[in-house]
Amino acid sequence: MANTYHQIYLQTIFAVKYREAVIEKDWQSQLFGVIGNLINDANCKTIIVNGVEDHVHCFLGLKPVVSVSDLMKTVKAKSSKYINDHSLTPKRFEWQEGYGVFSYSQSQVDKVYQYVLNQSLHHQKQTFREEYLGLLKKFEIDYDEQYIFQDLI
Repeated sequence: MANTYHQIYLQTIFAVKYREAVIEKDWQSQLFGVIGNLINDANCKTIIVNGVEDHVHCFLGLKPVVSVSDLMKTVKAKSSKYINDHSLTPKRFEWQEGYGVFSYSQSQVDKVYQYVLNQSLHHQKQTFREEYLGLLKKFEIDYDEQYIFQDLI
């Protein structure tokens, strides 16, 4: 629409089902590229996608006509299909239900970019659970502990 201007920066975080450490280094960058392309194909702008063996961070510019829930549903469904179609894991791959989403201002873009870029270094000092709960607290998001993570069966 003419005369519509926007600047919406989001970081989304989602985990492998049961937080299994199955995203291997030899195909991580390939997966992150696929996820970045899915974000771009949804008419949004990928800034950076990165993560470690059990979860992924996406930093992106969201278009106002795209709902976050629809974007995440598409990204998670199509990226898990990609993993399964290419037999990248020994058993059927699934993402854990749900995701975290956090908004940022223009002045925070470089800082968030570096944070996402340095995930492997960051997780040498902090677990995914500590990171995620820290973000929920920092952003003052109410949550129910029983719904944060699914444990291994």
